[in-house]
Amino acid sequence: MPAALPLAAFYFAYFAYVGAFTPYFPLYLSGRGLSAAELAAVLAMPQLARIFAPTFWGWLADRHDARRAVVVMACAALAAGFAAIPYVPGFAGIAALIAATSVLSAGGLPLVEAITLSTLAGRSGHYGPIRLWGSIGFIAAVLAVGAWLDHHASLTLPGVLLGLALAALAAAAALPSGGGPASHASDVAHLQESTPKSVWTVFGAGFCMAAAHGVLYAFLTLHLQRLGYSGKLIGALWTLGVLAEIVVFFYLPALFRRFSLSAILIASLLAAVVRFAAIGWAAAYLAVLVLAQLLHAATFGAFHAASVAAVHRLFPAGAHARGQALYSSLAYGGGGATGALLAGWAWERGGAGLAFSLAAASAALGAALLIWRRPARLGEASRVR
Repeated sequence: MPAALPLAAFYFAYFAYVGAFTPYFPLYLSGRGLSAAELAAVLAMPQLARIFAPTFWGWLADRHDARRAVVVMACAALAAGFAAIPYVPGFAGIAALIAATSVLSAGGLPLVEAITLSTLAGRSGHYGPIRLWGSIGFIAAVLAVGAWLDHHASLTLPGVLLGLALAALAAAAALPSGGGPASHASDVAHLQESTPKSVWTVFGAGFCMAAAHGVLYAFLTLHLQRLGYSGKLIGALWTLGVLAEIVVFFYLPALFRRFSLSAILIASLLAAVVRFAAIGWAAAYLAVLVLAQLLHAATFGAFHAASVAAVHRLFPAGAHARGQALYSSLAYGGGGATGALLAGWAWERGGAGLAFSLAAASAALGAALLIWRRPARLGEASRVR
């Protein structure tokens, strides 16, 4: 497919930026002299922005048939933010800059998801082989930037992030337009009819899964450090999870042919219950931890792909961008922020056991919601080719 190359290139470049930002930006903030509380507040800005900003950008993109243009703007905002951050003084200035950058850039990835699925024209199982390039980019950046910081100060990180944001900007300019037809009255009526049972059930399950992962992203590294794992081994365990995710993306067409979207979502949530309980209570055993990280294939890879496909199926053609943006806002933004905040509370009161038990409970709640109100339109295999 001619459009697959620019889509894969964007995913690679964008998630290379994510692979540099997520694990290493806290080091930069610490190097700038921010306290733990200030550091946490800055890191909460992107998650908080995802609660409301993607919905606005998705609406704007659908209304003006400007999906690619909004993605280009989002990547340009990232580049401008990291070009400016070395010159912004103090916690308040850094927090304001990251907040503004997060609001302007929050719509980029959900819109690319909409462009990808529109370009695939119903063959949602082929999303995986394209999206896996994002996972490859993430791994490449984690390893490369980690090696860079072994020999350079953390204060050099904005230059690295600027370069990666510029690469994502160049890739965004080459994306297909991915525009869909404007919403018709029948589309709107269908959306209103489907929202109570189907859309909100999927959104609720996504919120629960994102909240569970909020604990993981906030405290997995700290948990493993306290158990005595070396930095190299911790990095290897993170990489193992992403490699497992890549395998799922590669085999996604076969997975979607064999199982319904609702079955994949439920199985992924049940796998998350096992994974987070194991991390919370048995991470001292390396073999258990390895198996738990391999479950990232289900808890992120399969769940993410199935939820994106589910949103695409449940929303009418003229509202695909808004659907993906709304899912990103409520699930990843709201769920991720809620999970991180609850994790901090639980960590202070009961340590890793309580924090990861809450993650497991959140995943169990999401599975129960889907089992109780399983959307009928997600009950058949996709029969992709």
